[in-house]
Amino acid sequence: MQKNLDSLDVKILACLDEYGPRNLSLIARRLDIHTETLRKRVERLVSRFFIEFLMMPYHTNIGLKKSLVFADAVPGKEEFLPKCMKANDFWIYIGRYYGRFEGCYGVYAIPVEFQNDFKEFVQELKKSEIIRNVHYFWSTCVQTVNPTENWFDEESGWWVFNWDNWVKEFSEGDKKLPPTLVEPERFPINADDIDVLILAKLEVDYTRPLTRIARILNMNSKTVEYHYRNHILKRGLIEKTQVFFDRFNKETADFYVFTLYFDSEKKTAKFASSLLDKPFAYGLGKIIGEHGIVAHLYLPKKEFRAFIKTLSQLIREGHLQSYEYVIEDIREKQGQTISYEYFKNGEWVYDHKRHLETLRKIVNEVK
Repeated sequence: MQKNLDSLDVKILACLDEYGPRNLSLIARRLDIHTETLRKRVERLVSRFFIEFLMMPYHTNIGLKKSLVFADAVPGKEEFLPKCMKANDFWIYIGRYYGRFEGCYGVYAIPVEFQNDFKEFVQELKKSEIIRNVHYFWSTCVQTVNPTENWFDEESGWWVFNWDNWVKEFSEGDKKLPPTLVEPERFPINADDIDVLILAKLEVDYTRPLTRIARILNMNSKTVEYHYRNHILKRGLIEKTQVFFDRFNKETADFYVFTLYFDSEKKTAKFASSLLDKPFAYGLGKIIGEHGIVAHLYLPKKEFRAFIKTLSQLIREGHLQSYEYVIEDIREKQGQTISYEYFKNGEWVYDHKRHLETLRKIVNEVK
């Protein structure tokens, strides 16, 4: 049964996105409500909708470059595929997908100076007898998308789908990419060892107090607070926070990963901008070197056909060139924080030889 929201709930969710869950006093002032009233509202939302507050490090500013790998499994070898994908220590997400083929997609954050080594790792995946086909590309950081009042129907207390309006919005959309989706010219390491440790703990739970993080890391609380305030925040080491919850009934909705291609940067930007306030979008990345977007979407089954019909219309009208997608099985997803254990003395330690040896050992065991 659907649990309804009201307009104030949605405004709170939007502010939690913009200012983060660590700034309740600021959000209360913005919404002109008492801080304790806001706190109780947030507690109610968290308990009713199982909300998670996620924090994404700005990988670009800690010398890491994102890559997405899609691997189709050889029939009968499906269960071994996630283990192969995790042979590289720098994975941050592994998801199972299905559709035409059963497979996995992995999100990696690779030290930029080792991107050629990672290419060799992907080629080694391709040669294995577990995988029939591999496709990978480099991506910008992910622009997260959080709930807003757009497409929210106050009477029903939930979001509605105005596909015709979306086409109109796309035609009139912004012609510039959001800053997160602009291809970076550099991948500087703006963090030190302590910063990376704190980032990893904040990834686990962004609401975790700094004093507790200090205890976990066996550090002085003033040291942790100094690094958070003066390094992590001021040096732009946090990409975005996300208010993550099932916006639709998970029994009647599916997660998808779409890759969409355009013939110009302007059309790529307009499409990305049109999704930044839509309830079915969770995150967007720009494919580096191409006019392409990778979009993580969550759609009710009854709306999926309407979405595909809308994409078809965008193609006929010349806004979109093509698209591909996989259906993600979220019951099989796995994630981990940035690989802080391989960051030493301000540099990333990337053991390419060991990654290949681990992968080959897994493949031999399957044989």
